[in-house]
Amino acid sequence: MKAIPVAVAVAAAFAATAEPAHAQRGADACAALENLTLPDTIALDAERVPAGPFSVETGGAGPQTVTGEVPSFCRVRGTVAPAIRFEVWLPDAADWNGRFQAVGGGGFAGVISYGAMLPNIQRGYVTASTDTGHVASDLEWLADEGRMHDYGYRAIHEMTLKAKALTEAYYGRPADYSYFNGCSTGGRQGLMEAQRFPDDYDGIVSGAPVNRFIATHYTQLWVALAAKRHGETVLDEDTLALVNRSVLAQCDAADGVTDGVLEDPRTCAFDPASLQCPASGGGDACLRSDQVEALRRIYAGPTHPKTGRQLHPGLMPGSEPYWVLVAGSDLAPIPQEYFSRSVFADPNWDWRSFDFDQDIKAAVDKNGAILDATDPNLREFRDRGGKLIVYHGWNDQVIFPEGTIEYYEAVGDAVTASAPPSDFFRLFMVPGMAHCRGGSGTDQFDAQAAIEAWVERGEAPSRIEARRVENGAVVRTRPLCAYPQTARYDGSGDPNDASNFVCE
Repeated sequence: MKAIPVAVAVAAAFAATAEPAHAQRGADACAALENLTLPDTIALDAERVPAGPFSVETGGAGPQTVTGEVPSFCRVRGTVAPAIRFEVWLPDAADWNGRFQAVGGGGFAGVISYGAMLPNIQRGYVTASTDTGHVASDLEWLADEGRMHDYGYRAIHEMTLKAKALTEAYYGRPADYSYFNGCSTGGRQGLMEAQRFPDDYDGIVSGAPVNRFIATHYTQLWVALAAKRHGETVLDEDTLALVNRSVLAQCDAADGVTDGVLEDPRTCAFDPASLQCPASGGGDACLRSDQVEALRRIYAGPTHPKTGRQLHPGLMPGSEPYWVLVAGSDLAPIPQEYFSRSVFADPNWDWRSFDFDQDIKAAVDKNGAILDATDPNLREFRDRGGKLIVYHGWNDQVIFPEGTIEYYEAVGDAVTASAPPSDFFRLFMVPGMAHCRGGSGTDQFDAQAAIEAWVERGEAPSRIEARRVENGAVVRTRPLCAYPQTARYDGSGDPNDASNFVCE
């Protein structure tokens, strides 16, 4: 599927010259992009970056330096009104692979995702990122409805339009294919693009999407409330390690190999009461009753205080060692800042007072339509040939994995009459992987190559090989199977080799 030319913007940009920027040379070609006139764009700044070592500061509350060897490229920085900063990096024409790949952000965004852009420019992509309209160190934007719209969906779309215009201006033609790739907030951004702007991308990779933004963050509150008593957690690291050992002892071998990873945690019927201390007393190898209750509430997820109806899935058996972020002594910062500043406009709001009835309604009414990427009707994206790969780690401690499965199934109901939407949407659950990466399983895989093969050659992915790397060496490979299939060891050969597993 070919990209749609942005002819009007390009024509306006180069009304004063008869040749496109790509026909010019070096720094002059790059500098010419500053003459581009783009809707709502306050300013453009373009500079040629020479081949060799490259270093850039990420900014934000915890600034980092991104460094690496790069080919020469044109670096364009711009701002869309009122304050959406974006960057587009364009390799030299001889190095361009003909593709555009935008990257998503994380958390509250607020920075350009240089760490994700760098490998793209090294591989020959035009690449782009946006801070979504605010800087990470400033949380005042959470009380600004206009900037909430920018963060929710507008900034990615505007960045996309600008990047496509710059691409066509620089090379004299549009990209052959356009892709979006992001995880967490970036995963939500990808789904929002498919739902709201189905013409923007040919292929989208969405990892661990925060598509139910509000539900995700009130579920994090639920976990914190379940785990804490008088400001201290009842589930410390040693307790969570004990629980995890018991879970694995009961359920690890179900997929045919004992490797510290649950292939599908939903099949594990672990009851924390099995570890409860006897009435006569206990010790470090058993649980108090309040710990058993906290675990049950966290696994179950939040329920409505009046009806008992489940509001959102909880965390999964097998993921316990990674719960410290949401069940530790401190509350995760995003739900605190989001609810206090955006929903209640009270920086002194006490998260322990959260009402899982009225406060949820207040949040949804205020900006659910802005932040939640839950529309299952992807017909327009599908009908124009769009392809979507979503992945999610079963051990994710921040975004609740079963919620992603619920969205996949909802798309099937809405688009393909209760059948799996596998003709354009494939879901890959990643055993053992924590939030976007890390964990006890295989967490490195090339979903971008899979989406390109699907979009460009019609090769729908049924499995993707994943790797676990320790100290720079691959110690295990596994197939990620297209949902609802899971991987099972075939009983022979090295259990650390993906070729000895089947998807069924």
